[in-house]
Amino acid sequence: MPRGCCIKNCIQSYGCSNSDLNTRLGDSDNSLDDLYASAIDRLAIGIAEEAAPSHGLSQEILRSAKLPETVEWLKRVRRKIHERPELAYQEFETSALIRRELDEMGIKYRWPLAETGVVASIGTGGPPFVALRADMDALPIQEEIEWAHKSKNPGKMHACGHDAHTTMLLGAAKILQERQPLLQGTAVLIFQPAEEAGAGAKRMIKDGALENVEAIFGMHLSYRHPTGAVLSKPGPLTAGSGFFKAVITGKGGHAASPELAIDPIVAASASIVSLQHLISRETNPLESQVVTVATVNGGGAYNVIPNSVTISGTFRAFSNESFYRSKQRIEEIIVGQSLVQRCAATVEFLEKEYPFIPPTVNDQNMHDHVWKVAADLVGAHNLKIATPHMATEDFAFYTEAIPGAFFFIGMKNETCGSVQATHTSLFTIDENVLPLGAAMHAAIAERYLKEGKSRSSQFSVAGTSISQ
Repeated sequence: MPRGCCIKNCIQSYGCSNSDLNTRLGDSDNSLDDLYASAIDRLAIGIAEEAAPSHGLSQEILRSAKLPETVEWLKRVRRKIHERPELAYQEFETSALIRRELDEMGIKYRWPLAETGVVASIGTGGPPFVALRADMDALPIQEEIEWAHKSKNPGKMHACGHDAHTTMLLGAAKILQERQPLLQGTAVLIFQPAEEAGAGAKRMIKDGALENVEAIFGMHLSYRHPTGAVLSKPGPLTAGSGFFKAVITGKGGHAASPELAIDPIVAASASIVSLQHLISRETNPLESQVVTVATVNGGGAYNVIPNSVTISGTFRAFSNESFYRSKQRIEEIIVGQSLVQRCAATVEFLEKEYPFIPPTVNDQNMHDHVWKVAADLVGAHNLKIATPHMATEDFAFYTEAIPGAFFFIGMKNETCGSVQATHTSLFTIDENVLPLGAAMHAAIAERYLKEGKSRSSQFSVAGTSISQ
């Protein structure tokens, strides 16, 4: 469906007349972006209005999260975790802190899963079961911000906000435990290791983290959007990714006599150029994919043709079909171009060291549930349609297994310096986001249990879509 038609249908569903639409849209494509933004606003307003019956529940939860003693506790917990960052599958202190907090709350949990993971349960102990997930691991980065709670582990830093993710889920645990008599099922809280490396989600699933669970939700902080904004979208949100390494072997020789050698550098060069055609000539222009050669290693002297060259890189796509087609073609292209240059090539996809991460695909109904809760908590004007991006998120393993939704919460705040990109030494967060994240988690779980997964979204616009 053309973009303008999709927008028209959506706005009409929320009370905008044909004459108004035609006046505003006119004959110019330049007004599509403005109208698209209006469609988002109207859709969000409609969601907020139709979610009104549960508005009181969400606000109760938000008030609990914003109690001064709760906010101070959230800050203390986050700062303790921030001071002791730990890399993938080494989150022993973080895991111990989580278990101590759960013990103090009187919450039962299973441990260890995937080395350091913790899975807690709150509620009736019976169905339905809904899961909330937070990641625990840090990055191998030296923190450069000087403050009282700077990382005390040299060369390690919470530079992606996982300390906050873990804290917000503990905050949700605290709120849900206080509201346990109101829960109409069981909330499962998954504290997961190794999101940054090692596909921790996959191992958590293997160890039983999703036992009996029928839906799952996860969140990530966003430094690009102001504190209080909530972003998501149905369908593909983050890309699937894999890595490859190719060794191209020829015959070394003197650079002055190339005819006596078989030059693997020429073969590698031809392979790299041809891999770019995989996107520009073989991929649907309406699909987003990436193939990047990131390393080239071969030779050590100006006058020597080397015996071999090694190239490596990454490939990414928003569907499994596109991902595995790229995988097949990467190998065919490198092997084929090497043969043309009289070389041999072997291609590895390093699945043992770097398991393939599938695309994160949000279920429509689960996304609608997040949208509905967020509209109550932050207001319809703070709901934003997320732009899909090529970064990966191993939450994708959960959404492959069961319906789920992943979303972002803004925490950009120039006043406290929360403007730096993730995975950098200057990254910091606006701690005002902590109670909001805790409330989002708790409200998503409690309302899911109350409303039931099987119920169709009450605010979906039947037969329409919004195209970006």
